[in-house]
Amino acid sequence: MTPEQKQLIKATIPTLKEHGQLLTTHFYQRVFAHHPELKNVFNQANQQSGRQPMALASAVLAYAEHIDNPAVLESALVRIGHKHTSLDIRPEHYPVVGQNLLASISEVLGEAATPELLDAWGAAYNQLARLMMDIETNLYATQLTKLGGWTGWRSFVVQAKIQESDFVTTLHLYPTDGALVAEHIPGQYVSLRVFLPELQLHQPNQYRIVSEPSCTHYAISVKRNAEGGHTRNDLFSQHLIEGIQTGYCVELSAPAGVVTPKDE
Repeated sequence: MTPEQKQLIKATIPTLKEHGQLLTTHFYQRVFAHHPELKNVFNQANQQSGRQPMALASAVLAYAEHIDNPAVLESALVRIGHKHTSLDIRPEHYPVVGQNLLASISEVLGEAATPELLDAWGAAYNQLARLMMDIETNLYATQLTKLGGWTGWRSFVVQAKIQESDFVTTLHLYPTDGALVAEHIPGQYVSLRVFLPELQLHQPNQYRIVSEPSCTHYAISVKRNAEGGHTRNDLFSQHLIEGIQTGYCVELSAPAGVVTPKDE
């Protein structure tokens, strides 16, 4: 990036602080309108609640604020990389995101989105995409070096379903191929993916692994909304608690997540 492009990025910081979530909400709406297949990649409950647009807005703002030295964001980018690999985000997704992000900037900012500003954000996005792809390539490669490790989605069967309370059910998940699984670090999570008939979509959701490290299986606990809410995450949990029985198959990604001492 040129010094002039960096100055243009920094000049957008006040706008991002005030209207960042408006921009990212428009971005996700645009992505799903043009690429509806990506609804199977991103949890739609996080779109409905605004959680995902808010997270992206915060990340874009942080990147703009540190455009002179993105390396200071390394720990945050690694955490995002873990989340991305748990959702099987791959390099081919980045051009789609970049194209729609630039289009969203143009559509939301209107005349303020000059060709120079769009070029600057294009250069900034390409720099960030390269950083993220390098991180995720290393994470995927590391997964494959582990005993029982894998990347992408792997089929697991529910071998035990235990109702811990009125609101918590624990699922014990074993790989359908009978092979080993990678031991997790306490505090890590897996993404679990199922098909939700109500949405006609495959949907992923993250769950912290509650079992002790093992090469044979994982256990996760699913919580029902005690207040009887109706968000799509409630729908996901309801499906796991009421619709998934012993012997049913689900898909899991490999354990992910950066664990710090306070997480353990």
